[in-house]
Amino acid sequence: MSDPAAPAVRRRLSAPERRRQLVGIGLAKIVEKPIQDLSMDDIAAEAGISRGLLFHYFPTKTDYYLACIAAAGRRILRNTAPDEALPGEQQVEMVTRLMVEQIERRRAFYLALVHGHGVADPRVSEVMDSVRDGSTDRVVRALDVPARRRDVVRAWWAYTEDRALTWSAVPTRERPVPVSRLVAECVAALHALLAIDVAVDE
Repeated sequence: MSDPAAPAVRRRLSAPERRRQLVGIGLAKIVEKPIQDLSMDDIAAEAGISRGLLFHYFPTKTDYYLACIAAAGRRILRNTAPDEALPGEQQVEMVTRLMVEQIERRRAFYLALVHGHGVADPRVSEVMDSVRDGSTDRVVRALDVPARRRDVVRAWWAYTEDRALTWSAVPTRERPVPVSRLVAECVAALHALLAIDVAVDE
């Protein structure tokens, strides 16, 4: 029988596990302060490793930050995935609602991703581009939108994102519309844009 008073034995993490641990710590912190204000010493201490070992996994602070926001982008796409067993129209409504709710829950986090906290690296915008591209592809598949009209859907996502950010900035009791109405308006805007595109083609 083990002695409950004995100190816990720390398991040695593999390189992928250590990277995941460090990224997880970073994800919890990048919404609190700009990347330039993050203390790599604090990150290393929380992980129980030396600063030198942290830089073994991530050569620079920017590399570390980019790994964190790339993980955040993947998380957003996981959290906003629709049920592909649903009819296309319902998938679009679902993915729109999930994205609005994601932005509402983690508005500061989302803004940190969108604006990059002042990190001058083109890879920052690539992360948000990957989120928007993934969301766009889901809508294109759900509605069977022709590839030549994909840009219309992507532009609509930018509109929806802006609506959600503006709406979520208002205190709950003062919001002009409930989330259900906001989602309905965004979905209606998508269909209006696609209808205009069809009209131009004809």
